[in-house]
Amino acid sequence: MILKAIFLASAAGLAWTHVGYPVAVAALRRVRERPVRKDEIEPTVSLIVPAHDEEDVIEARVQNLLELDYPADKLELVVASDASTDRTDELVEGFAAEHGHVRLLRCERGGKLPALNRGVRETESDVIAFGDANATWAPDALRKLVRNFADPDVAYVCGQVRFQRLDGTNKEGLYWRYEMWQRESESALGSITGGNGAIYAVRRSDYVEWPFGHDQGFPNLMVQKGRRAVYEPEALAFEKPSRHNEDEFRRKVRMLPWSWRYLFEAGPLRGVPPMYLFELLSHRVLRYASGFLHVGLLATSIALVGEGWIYQAALAAQALWLALAAAGKLKLRVPGAGIAWYYLLMTAATMAALVRYLREGAPLMWEKAEGTR
Repeated sequence: MILKAIFLASAAGLAWTHVGYPVAVAALRRVRERPVRKDEIEPTVSLIVPAHDEEDVIEARVQNLLELDYPADKLELVVASDASTDRTDELVEGFAAEHGHVRLLRCERGGKLPALNRGVRETESDVIAFGDANATWAPDALRKLVRNFADPDVAYVCGQVRFQRLDGTNKEGLYWRYEMWQRESESALGSITGGNGAIYAVRRSDYVEWPFGHDQGFPNLMVQKGRRAVYEPEALAFEKPSRHNEDEFRRKVRMLPWSWRYLFEAGPLRGVPPMYLFELLSHRVLRYASGFLHVGLLATSIALVGEGWIYQAALAAQALWLALAAAGKLKLRVPGAGIAWYYLLMTAATMAALVRYLREGAPLMWEKAEGTR
């Protein structure tokens, strides 16, 4: 009975988090949508870009931000340099000498989060926006972000990141289209359950020096404070993803310990409305647990294979999926093989990241993913 219960729970959990939940929230938004009141407002904005040894991309990044369709007298561009040892500081200072609203903020080496916090402390604008050094923004991206702050309930807004790469095998762009679909539904229902570092903004009065990171923690924290965290799909940012699935695996193993730390230490399930709790459990908790659910499903399918056709069918389906993933690893031209290999690697990365978190915690220093500059 215990093995059958594990089999059913594993199968149901995987089916719900990957298929059932996205479809359910997309349908639910049609009957209980909560619109955001948007207006073409122009609050003062400090746009902070954290950087450590980014000489390869920082000139293009600052130039990109200088071309934003936003009044220069209401915008401050701050590069928070986390003790860069290359030409990053020199290049930013060159822009600062020509443009009065560009500023270099030299920080002691402490990691991305301390650099962001110091950038916020040393600015005074109404809104703080953030973006990665290797991202570029559409000219109207900032306007699209801040128009959401016309709604007094909105504390946090993240935009849409699009991954651009013509070579390589990484399927991250496909995953993000799937993720953005869910994020749009969650935002329509009230608040999103996660953000991204490429493009987001926070009302200054709602900013908190939060020790668990911004991408995962801020949306949840805002809801715990009775505020809204929303998604603006028209605010576009563009990034180059890791070139190959294997590179993305290594990036996820470095990045996801922060997600595990947040889940275990921040109390994300406390003090949130029932609907948002349902979203967190469905989208975040079960998604992080997918690797372990797969292991449980495979182990019980093998143990119960003599108990009936359903277990035999489940085992056969998993064997076919693993064979498809193997074809993807070998780069064989089999439909769906690349996606199967990507999914296997990313699910394994979640499990490996938990092991890393339990051994080392979540490191403050960030490492640039290979091929993303």
